[in-house]
Amino acid sequence: MRNSSFRRIITGIVFFALTVMAAVGGYMVAGWNFLDAIYMVVITIFGVGYGEVQPLNSASLKVFTIFVIIAGALSVAYTVSGFVQLITEGEIHRALNLKRMTKEIDDLENHVIICGFGRIGQLVASKLGGDRQPFIIIDNDPERVAQAQAQGYLMYQGNATDETALEAAGIHRAKSLATVLPNDAANVFITLTAREMNPTLMILARGEMPSTEKKLRLAGADHVVLPASIGALRIAHLISHPSAVDFLAQTDGQQGLNEFLAELDIQLHELVVDATSPLIGGTIGDIEVKGQGTFITVALRRADGEVLIHPSRATFLAQGDSVILMGHQGDMPNFAQQSAMKKEMRYRGARMR
Repeated sequence: MRNSSFRRIITGIVFFALTVMAAVGGYMVAGWNFLDAIYMVVITIFGVGYGEVQPLNSASLKVFTIFVIIAGALSVAYTVSGFVQLITEGEIHRALNLKRMTKEIDDLENHVIICGFGRIGQLVASKLGGDRQPFIIIDNDPERVAQAQAQGYLMYQGNATDETALEAAGIHRAKSLATVLPNDAANVFITLTAREMNPTLMILARGEMPSTEKKLRLAGADHVVLPASIGALRIAHLISHPSAVDFLAQTDGQQGLNEFLAELDIQLHELVVDATSPLIGGTIGDIEVKGQGTFITVALRRADGEVLIHPSRATFLAQGDSVILMGHQGDMPNFAQQSAMKKEMRYRGARMR
């Protein structure tokens, strides 16, 4: 449609130029000088009505002038119509896009809201898109909005610190929100606002400074990611333990950690402490004693969602807790039978911190 408008404009301009040249040439053939000829063409085509520059004595010159008027008016009208069509199509296109975007947002359920489409926001969106996870991006930069829309992402242009923007992104129907702006204060404010608007929402927040982590958690963030700290630790590990890091990196993008550990005859299990479990009131040490050294305790997930990595042996267990264990495949089923283990856990790195 847009190409059609451009073709119409170009065609009209070319036709108008040919009309002007032909008209000027015709008047000059009739004996007029160049300035008089072009002046006559301009006032004739645009209907200024100042009168003829020179008397039109011959019938042929009058007929020629009539054709100049008709051809000039048609070429101008055709060109103007092309511009009008171009503007109208743009407005209609924008209106249709807005209507489509609004409908898609209204249809979202259990989606992810990404606040910010900078470097990290783009990586998050790319990964979620590859996983076919529904999401919407909030950003107030027109260039980044256009960039995201060009990639087919659902966008809302606005300030993510504003409740109106979060409301428009369907925060009450969303399952999680990732605020990944490079501004710690903005991330804290977004986390606070989002937690108030949807208490059950899982919030993942980016922090630039280590001191921001505590503020983000107090504001309501379930998980805090410090890109600078992660990068620094990665570099340090590569320097201190290059072989170990390279060994673990071989599994990237190929298989889950559980599958990789299975090749080493090791697997992860989750022991759920339910209402009938004899482990209620016991400790991590009690579980390890019963296991007789056949596994190690990797983490403890509390009923309120808090995750303790490598908890101490003196840590007490309560109803609703889940203990994540790692051990040899042959030993784990035996222990599962003895301790009423509920299910095998497939590792999900996003659940641990």
